[in-house]
Formats: sequence, C-alpha cells, structure tokens
Amino acid sequence: MTARRLLLFDIDGTLIRAGDVGSEVFDRAVEAVLGQSPAQRVRMSGKTDPQIVREYLALLKADDPEHLPAVLHHLEAELAAAAGQLARDGQPCPGATELLQALSKDDRLHLSVLTGNIAPNAVVKLSAFGLQEWLDLETGAYGSDNEDRQALVPVALERLASLRGVWLAPEDTWVIGDTPRDYECAEAVGAHSLLVATGRYGAPELGQLGADVVVPDLVDTGAVARALTADL
Repeated sequence: MTARRLLLFDIDGTLIRAGDVGSEVFDRAVEAVLGQSPAQRVRMSGKTDPQIVREYLALLKADDPEHLPAVLHHLEAELAAAAGQLARDGQPCPGATELLQALSKDDRLHLSVLTGNIAPNAVVKLSAFGLQEWLDLETGAYGSDNEDRQALVPVALERLASLRGVWLAPEDTWVIGDTPRDYECAEAVGAHSLLVATGRYGAPELGQLGADVVVPDLVDTGAVARALTADL
C-alpha cells in the first residue's frame, strides 16, 4: 500500500535529549573558526543550526560571510567526534522509541524528520539511540536545506515524491515537535501538528498555539498513534 500520510518528526526535545554535548559542539565549532568561545549561549529550541550560528556570530561581531559555512563545517566534525559522549549522556525522549516502532508497522504512514539540525548531525543524533531504523532520513528536511524552518515541509514533500514516488500534500502531513516553531512551520503551509511537552515548553504554553494535538509526552503509544492516524 502506498503511504497516505507523512509524519515529520523533530529531533531535539521531541525524539531525543542530547545532554550537554548539544550546546558544547557549538562552542567548540565557533572557537575553531573565530579563536574564541561565545561568552553566553543562545536559546536553541526550535531554531535551525544556521540560525543558531548566525546568533553566535552576531554576539561575537563576526560578520565575514565565510564564517557561517566554516562554523557549520566544524559543527558537523565536532558532533561526529562526540558521538560516544552523546550516546552516553543523552537519551531518547520518553516513549519515542516505542512510538516509532509502532508507527513504522502501519504502511499507510511514511515516517521521516523535519529538524533544524544540519543533515549529518541529524543522522548522528538519531543513530546514537538507534532511532534511524524507523525513519526514512533521505526524505527528511533539515536546517542544511533552508535556515527558515517554515520552508521545510515542502522540502520533505518534494523529496518524498522524487525519491519514493509518493505524492502527498501539506494537508496529508503532520509535524511532530516540541516548540512553537514546529507549530508555525506546519501552520505556514496548512499541515497538521502534534506538539509534545518534552522540551523547554510546557503543555499549557503549547496548548495556546492552536496545534491539532498537544500531549505531555509520547509515552501513551496508542493514544498518540490514534491521533496521528485519525481519519485515515
């Protein structure tokens, strides 16, 4: 059966918690390029990696256009080098593994990612906990595709069509994330959204946005799966 619904999962705060390494690799990447670490850390939730790097460069008043790609290059290398630390200190979010396993058995669904991570770092983060097994990462959308998260649902839909021969529309798509930006990127194109309060934002705050579904976590596999497959 051809998939009739596309599920796009955010990574950080939705599927995994990276621990301190998630911030530390930015510090090291910036220092590798500029010779100094940021004096403070920017708030990362819901932002793409290029957005985060731009904020760090602004803090350090580094306006050379070559700095952005250089820092992103080092960010990839730093996370790859820290994969062991990530697996040791990070963890899957509650219920994430079980939910992906369950959803992957439903051939009406196509599971992929929509994340602010650059693509190589998304692979490292998911692989640290074996979550890549249930996700088609080739059809995902990443911060390395566009630093504007609101442009990423169409990227995933185009890849699904060109790589897998499955043509779906935004209204056939659900974005699953943990921040207002996940909701906004779905809302921008008419996709659906399920928000989970396992990141920086609590359920009351997320509940005010207008998402289709808000849950405290992904632990109730059956309830979350029913929400994501409603009307199929």
